[in-house]
Amino acid sequence: MNAVSRHRLLALTLAWLATRAGMLLLLAYNGLPLLGHGGVAREVWRLYLHWYGVLSHGAFPAHDPLWQYPPGAGPVLLTPALLPGLTYFQAFVVLTLATDALITAVLARAGTRPGHSLRGAAYWIACLPLLLHMPLVRYDVQVTAFAVISLVTLSRSTRVCGAFAALGALVKVWPALVLLGMPRGRPTRSVWTSAVVTGAASLLVLVALFNNPFAFLRQQGGRGVQIESLGGTALGLATHVGWPGQVHYRYGAMEFTGPYVSSVADASLALTAVAFGLLLVWRVRARRWTDATPFDAALSAVLLFTVTSRVISPQYMIWLLGLAAVCLTSRHTTQRAVAALIVAATAVSSVEFPVLYSDVIHSTETGCALMVVRNGLLAAAAVLSFVRLWRSTRPLPATRHTRVQSPGPYGESQPLASAHSGA
Repeated sequence: MNAVSRHRLLALTLAWLATRAGMLLLLAYNGLPLLGHGGVAREVWRLYLHWYGVLSHGAFPAHDPLWQYPPGAGPVLLTPALLPGLTYFQAFVVLTLATDALITAVLARAGTRPGHSLRGAAYWIACLPLLLHMPLVRYDVQVTAFAVISLVTLSRSTRVCGAFAALGALVKVWPALVLLGMPRGRPTRSVWTSAVVTGAASLLVLVALFNNPFAFLRQQGGRGVQIESLGGTALGLATHVGWPGQVHYRYGAMEFTGPYVSSVADASLALTAVAFGLLLVWRVRARRWTDATPFDAALSAVLLFTVTSRVISPQYMIWLLGLAAVCLTSRHTTQRAVAALIVAATAVSSVEFPVLYSDVIHSTETGCALMVVRNGLLAAAAVLSFVRLWRSTRPLPATRHTRVQSPGPYGESQPLASAHSGA
């Protein structure tokens, strides 16, 4: 490692320490009105702590409508027991910071490889604090770590890549989407075999250790349209033209109830199915892979599924920031503009929650405007991400200068220009 790289890594370390100290300071003043009157941190010391008590007795909270997570979430919520000298809340925050530091180190390590960049680590360090102190009191940082490690280990070990994706999927499902862009042929077979074996073995262990491991499925099926989703934004606007719906706290989120809500929920599910179909068509038709293609495909897939979901909680931005950071570690990524849109959407998210969440709940003009902007940015990011992914993997047009085929970085054939092209 040369002197310039060492100086850059030192700068990143100092930036991480400064920004995380600022996040901890905000957490210390969590009770201020602009920081949510303590509501942001309440999820850990009340809800997570309650679940910890149930999980520590070998069962999932089967009859709790707020429990909507796959069985892998149980061990994550039990990890504060590793620090017995601290309260549950303190231990959770410490472990979340440690996981955040791990993500930063992994991104920095990936950025120092030949042909890669430290922009990904810098992006993660600088952008996560846009969500204020909220990332410290949600376990989405831990989930994002599984996805980040899965992607950055692909070039070194397909088995490790698949294993981490499977473990992440057992915690919160969406990390399974990072496997969508795996290169064809042997890498895909190796990654998916590892994912299936790891996932099945881990699930068997969880089933053996805990009662009611699949109780979360019942709660997920009953969810409606959350106020911060794309459908929720449409319903919020509809209240200004006479729609009589109301907002209620259900399944751990503020959701709309009233006429046509079920239709909006069905439309969201239909859009998710369409998104999945588009991703499958891309997968079948893709012909060119670079080292960045798996990263770009992961970000595009999670963006599409997030935008079409019935729920878009602010902590979902943590996932997108982590995947965008992985994309930026590669100099071949097509997602730089998408990463910028995600930053803008993240900044708006921190305003709508917790700062002006009351406006969003009551669908005021300010609240509706915030959601239109935030979700508009996310929708634009999703469309742009998929379009750029599609174009980047299309076959190159045949020309008279094109001669032989050379294997790409993952075994895919890529045209080489002849000497007459000046390449």
